[in-house]
Amino acid sequence: MERISYADIPKGMFEHLQKIEVYIKESSIENQLLELIKLRVSQKNGCAYCVDMHHKELKKLGETELRLSSLCVWEETPYFTEKERTALAFADALTKLRRTPFPDEVYNPLLKFFTKEEICILSLVITQINSWNRLMKVFLFTPGNYVAT
Repeated sequence: MERISYADIPKGMFEHLQKIEVYIKESSIENQLLELIKLRVSQKNGCAYCVDMHHKELKKLGETELRLSSLCVWEETPYFTEKERTALAFADALTKLRRTPFPDEVYNPLLKFFTKEEICILSLVITQINSWNRLMKVFLFTPGNYVAT
């Protein structure tokens, strides 16, 4: 099923992307929220490999099945905190860009929960998972093989 195998990827490409992952993980934003964002963006982009990966990572972190199964309809459920909902709205909006300036009604609520530095990190995690999603869609890595360690 793979179009491009791990062995075909140019040396250093994934290693450089992994450095960004380490930088993000070492930020002040809790890992569970980062993983929720990664799963949500992967759902929006239809990336089966990344959906599998981040679902497993969230299970390892103790996330509930109810919240995992409801993430795709998070706006219609009461299972997510106001902080999570604000970050998820940001992830949704930044993943599906419009040809207009980024809306204040999505950005301004972030300031209630996050510093400007953390908003920068949130922006990076969203753009990073969008990059991973696009790579996996081209490479066609097989979903289901990821093991959360």
